[in-house]
Amino acid sequence: MHPLAPGRKTPAGNCSECRANSHTAANCPCIRTGRWCHSFHAATLNQDRIQQWWGQHPEFGIGVSCGPASLVVIDIDAHDTEPPARDRILPGIPIGDHVNLAGLANGFHTLAVLAALRGQQSPADDTTTLRVRTPSGGLHVWYRATSNRQWKSSAGSSPGRALAWQVDIRAHGSYIIAPGTTTHHGTYTPVDEAREPAALPLWLAQELDRTGHLPAPTIPAPRPVPPRARQAVLAAGGGRSQAERTLAAVLAPVEACGQVIQGAGFSDTLNRAAYTLGGLIAAGRLSRQEAEQALKDTAAAARPGQELRIEQIIHSGLAAGMQRPLHTTGRRP
Repeated sequence: MHPLAPGRKTPAGNCSECRANSHTAANCPCIRTGRWCHSFHAATLNQDRIQQWWGQHPEFGIGVSCGPASLVVIDIDAHDTEPPARDRILPGIPIGDHVNLAGLANGFHTLAVLAALRGQQSPADDTTTLRVRTPSGGLHVWYRATSNRQWKSSAGSSPGRALAWQVDIRAHGSYIIAPGTTTHHGTYTPVDEAREPAALPLWLAQELDRTGHLPAPTIPAPRPVPPRARQAVLAAGGGRSQAERTLAAVLAPVEACGQVIQGAGFSDTLNRAAYTLGGLIAAGRLSRQEAEQALKDTAAAARPGQELRIEQIIHSGLAAGMQRPLHTTGRRP
């Protein structure tokens, strides 16, 4: 936790030396000596320091640094503004002109639409986790990050990374205002009985992954073609049916990933398949359009809603594979 300026939702100001001399939090001596400079970078669980800060300044509010606390907070806004272009309401999900958006006015609405599309309950209605009403009429829904994932923060009105319009994500690199804190506009008040953050729901984690709230996946380096794929290539002939059998053999491990909700080495498996097919394309045994479309269709079926990540892996794997044509030694019929 770290201090917030009295009556405000912004961090307490830096000391005069930090204000006058620009430097990073990592190089600041103030934090090491127990000052609250540099916002959430000064957050601490040291009880002596906490008692000193708020003992001397009981008017301070309380901020919680989300990253070190393993928190992902869904910050739902209810601002009275005009909706943005349709492609920014639910990033990555097309909304056609035939869809009537009358009445869609805030983050509660957009989050409810996203949840309905996935057949899930809106986080705004999740009574199993801590929810905090904000003075402006918004809602903070607190979740606990699992699997040591370092989720990124975002602003829902940003043209870049975003989950939904008027829905901000508070995670690594940001802080959230603790319940009970009072500003000039009112008090942040818990809703219902839950007082602990529940684990981040799987479907919501998948949506955050889809919309770029995890660091870019590390694409594995190209590896030798697996023996099973090589055998499929050697068995392939020159006709259409042989090419289809080759595609099916190479894509079978990617398809198998769809039997597991998460994990299963999906990125590595897809990269291997793309690398193999890239070699076949370079050898003139498959058309790039056919192979690329088959990769996209199979991967999307295995991991729906992760199109951006899938496209990145396929592009990388194909490009690497096409540098090493995969020829067969057998004679074509």
